[in-house]
Amino acid sequence: MGQKDSSRILDALHSRRDLVNQRLTTHLDTIGPAHLSDASNHLFIAGGKRLRPVVCLIAAETIYNQDLSPFPYENLLDYSGSSINMLDAASSLELIHIFTLIHDDIMDDDDLRRGVPSVHQKFNINTAILAGDILYSKAFETLGRCAEYSSNVSYALTSLATVCSDICEGQALDVQFGNANLVSIEDYLQMIELKTGVLFAESAALPAQLLGQPPEVIDALYTYGLLAGKAFQIYDDLLDLTTPSSTLGKQRGSDLSEQKQTILTIHATNAGVDLSSFVQEGDSSPSESDMDSLVEALEDSGTISYVHGLSQDLSIQAKQQLEILPSNHSRELLSDIVDLFCQRDH
Repeated sequence: MGQKDSSRILDALHSRRDLVNQRLTTHLDTIGPAHLSDASNHLFIAGGKRLRPVVCLIAAETIYNQDLSPFPYENLLDYSGSSINMLDAASSLELIHIFTLIHDDIMDDDDLRRGVPSVHQKFNINTAILAGDILYSKAFETLGRCAEYSSNVSYALTSLATVCSDICEGQALDVQFGNANLVSIEDYLQMIELKTGVLFAESAALPAQLLGQPPEVIDALYTYGLLAGKAFQIYDDLLDLTTPSSTLGKQRGSDLSEQKQTILTIHATNAGVDLSSFVQEGDSSPSESDMDSLVEALEDSGTISYVHGLSQDLSIQAKQQLEILPSNHSRELLSDIVDLFCQRDH
């Protein structure tokens, strides 16, 4: 993907992100008291790409298959003529995502998120737990109200609830793997499918669920998001070691210092790389030079090329799922987003 193409895609993502941000603000502004509101807004204000809600909006455009400007996200009609507010539906996905970030940071005791102190560090653990909980609740409230007169909203709510259960199971596996001496690559891929992939999957499938699309369209979009989400997470693991902290927005090498099992550590261990010689247990701030040395060792072991290749393979499989959809600009954008997932620097 050339620089010109990348700029075009980013412009398209940013324009939709701005719409999501405006809508999210209206939902987050209803939270009180003040300290809970501040904690709930903290990571939202800090930034974020809003990839999940943006994917939702673009999937809706693809399905609707009409060249409308401005696109009527707040008044899309399902097959029965019921009105769907897709901006609210998309917002519910980001509320779930921020909830998971807050609780993950508590469990991992991470100090930074999106370049700012994590919520439990900025406020306190109790407030952070409540902030995550209220965002979780607000997500279902928002989704439930996006299509009050549509029979499809029950399907969407059930699907999102199932996704949230899967995320918790994935997080439990992630914690369990931290205490394991050896985790297989297959087990790791199952974990990231649950922890990361399913929310991307629901983001892509949610418009099809709400608009009453055939099962094969819903399934294709869900699988697209699942594969894209796994590619995203695998590339994220790569960035954790290869990108400077100043660009990454959190401590470089944090996964390794926390003894997390990632695709890189699993492959490297199998290849005979002694990871402990680069980062000592309990070292919460590994140096950039140590990380550079580790990356060199991972390149020599073939780990970097293996992980990069795996993310690319998943990206190709994800894009193949889109062939069932109408051929239009928005479908091309869904395909381009997957490429962007595995070419970003943070």
